[in-house]
Parts: sequence; structure tokens; C-alpha cells
Amino acid sequence: MTAGRDHSENKSPLVHRRTLLAAGAALPVLATAAPASAATSVVVEPSNVQQTILGFGGMNHTVWINDLTAAQRETAFGNGAGQLGFTVLRIPVHEDRANWSREVATARRAIELGAKVIASPWNPPASMTESFSGGKRLRYASYGAYAQHLNDFVAFMAGNGVNLYGISVQNEPDYAHEWTAWTSGEIVRFLRENAGAINARVIAPESFQYRKNLSDPILNDPAALANVDIIGAHLYGTQPADFPYPLFRQKGAGKELWMTEVYHPNSSDSADLWPQALDVGEHIHRALVDGRFQTYVWWYIRRSYGPMREDGQISKRGANMAHFAKWVRPGYSRITATANPQANVYISAFKSGSRIVIVAINKNTSPVDHVFTIRDTGSATASTWLTNASANLAHYNNFTISGGTFNAQLPARSIRTFVLN
Repeated sequence: MTAGRDHSENKSPLVHRRTLLAAGAALPVLATAAPASAATSVVVEPSNVQQTILGFGGMNHTVWINDLTAAQRETAFGNGAGQLGFTVLRIPVHEDRANWSREVATARRAIELGAKVIASPWNPPASMTESFSGGKRLRYASYGAYAQHLNDFVAFMAGNGVNLYGISVQNEPDYAHEWTAWTSGEIVRFLRENAGAINARVIAPESFQYRKNLSDPILNDPAALANVDIIGAHLYGTQPADFPYPLFRQKGAGKELWMTEVYHPNSSDSADLWPQALDVGEHIHRALVDGRFQTYVWWYIRRSYGPMREDGQISKRGANMAHFAKWVRPGYSRITATANPQANVYISAFKSGSRIVIVAINKNTSPVDHVFTIRDTGSATASTWLTNASANLAHYNNFTISGGTFNAQLPARSIRTFVLN
């Protein structure tokens, strides 16, 4: 992202394709004994485990916008009523060390609330860079000094109570109009020769559009791959058909796959438009189910188009994120479920021990009925939360299921989370 405008607003023509309610209310759209013939079947398979989920979150950048306030940190990283439940914070590695201390307060509180903190640089110190025909790049003779620069940031944050989970080599090296550019060969060279000296998990390449020509060379180079821990990507304008990554599944054993930045569908509309905010829920679903990402990280946490409005309240887009973040906690496993039982309906499921979480999105203009069958499950107590045009994360009466099956109606244009114990 750049200081002069909100993140990537002119990156690509593809980018712009364009009240908490009282708990315990009755939910007339749920009926455990509804006739199965009237509903479409959804099958959840807890024994069919997919990827481990590592968290949901967003970016804080105190040089380009104001820091989160103390209250906003609680809203972002707390997991009570009226809170987002975020478990990932991304911060910048400023080229000017005088700015490093600005990121400490929010990062430290996020850590205290159980979040992972990662960091991404936009530029090395100016003394390490040079101009070339493509813009600005790190001098080859400065690779070792740059690795030390990243290490110094890791050590500075640790000394201030923030043990970074990971640090990136470069933010969006393939969209470097206003920051430092790297070719895939340069990234591979740095990983091979210098990244092994970095005292944190290393993230690369953070392509702005999940362009595989930037990450394929890493996966195909054993020495480079040995020195990277997280394949990071952004999804600006990336089509869902390009979310799967067969080469990562083939060669990425032991590595993590993170979606480290996006806003969707745009940064021009208010985050409270409905039903447009449901696009966020669908996008998260596709990132987790089609892309098999382990994280989903928004751009600015607090912004007019973000999960938290400028007044510090959760937006409709934020409520969509919270339907995942609050109940699909780090360490949960995504499990197989009928992902698209009918047009404009998206189902994902997760488990931790005996707890199963189902997130259901209905983008249709009418309610839809579904029979949910959880295989190898007997009786259970279930809770449910709903966001639609008039409700944000509204909790309804608990209900009991037997035989691993229950019937539910998904209201028109809604996102609903079920938690089964």
C-alpha cells in the first residue's frame, strides 16, 4: 500500500469489478423437524480434514493513518459481544527506524489478546536501494545488510513485548510503482543466500494478485524453499478460478499458505452497504475452500470500507468476517462440507475436538431450506448467529439436534454461523 492513496486503488482494472441484537431471541427460520423433502441436503464430514486455520485479521499502519485507539484494539482483537475476534495483526516494517516504536502499542495488545503479529516491508532503508529501468530495487551488495535490517526489526519488537510470528521479504514486489520491486529470481536469490539468517518465520512473495510466476520459482527451488516458512499472497482482482494452487499442494509440505492482504470488492463503497457486504463472506469462503488458505487478512482494520468503521463500530463487512473469526479459531481444521448446495449458497465447516462450526451464506433474494447432516455425530447442542439487512451477529436460542441431522432455513441475503458442541 502507498501513502498517497488508499491501498492499490488503481492497481488493476480487475480490482474494481465491481447493532448487536439482544441474545436469546426466537428464530422462526429454524425448525429441527422440517420435512427433508422440502430442503436441499448439506453433508458435513468431520473425518475428512483439510487445512488448519491460523487466523483472521487486518492491517494497522500508523504512519499512513492514525493508530487504533485502546478501545478499538479491544474491538478488533477481543472476542466478546460487539468484538471482531481477530487473531492476526499485520504491521509495516518502516524503512525509517524512528517510526518502529509507533507500531508497538497495538501489536503488544494484539499479542496479549492471543493474536499472531506479522510484518511486511514496503522499502529497505534508502541507502540500500538503487534506481533501475523498472523503478527501485535492493542493491545486490546490500542483501546481507537488508537481512540484518529485518532481524533488527524482529529484535526491536521482541524487546517491546511483541514476538513476531513472521516477517515478509517484500510487500507486493510485482506491484512496485511506489515501492521496491523484486523479480522472482531476486527473491529466490535472497531466500537462498540470506533468508536463513532471519530470526523469524519468513514470508514470501506477497504478490499483489497471487501471480504464481512469482511463487512457482520458490517452490521449484529446494534451497530457496528451505528458507521460507509462509507462502504469502494478496488477492486483488484474482479470479476464484485462480485460487487453487496445485504446485503448493505438491511441494509445499511443512509450509503455511497465508492470504496476507485484500479488500473486497472495492475501497470506494461504504462497508455497511447491504447486500454488497455479503461479497466479503463469499470471498472468505472461496479463499478458504477453493484456495485452501489458512488465514484471511484485510487491509486497514479501521476504514470506511473496512471491518471497523472510523467510529470504531463493526461494519457489515466486519460482521461477515466475524462470522468466521469469532468461532473458527486458530488451530481449527477445515473439514469437507457440501460447498455450493445450490446457486448463490456457500457452506464451509470446521472442527476442533468435538466442536463443529458451520458458516452458511445465502446471497439469494429468497430464503432457502437445507438439511444439514453431520456424519458420525449423535446428539448435540447448537447455537446460531445471524447477520442480514437488519441484524449484526444476532444470537438466537440454542437448540438440540439428534442423529447428527438438523433442518434450517437461511434467510434471504444473510450469513449465518452454527456452532455445534
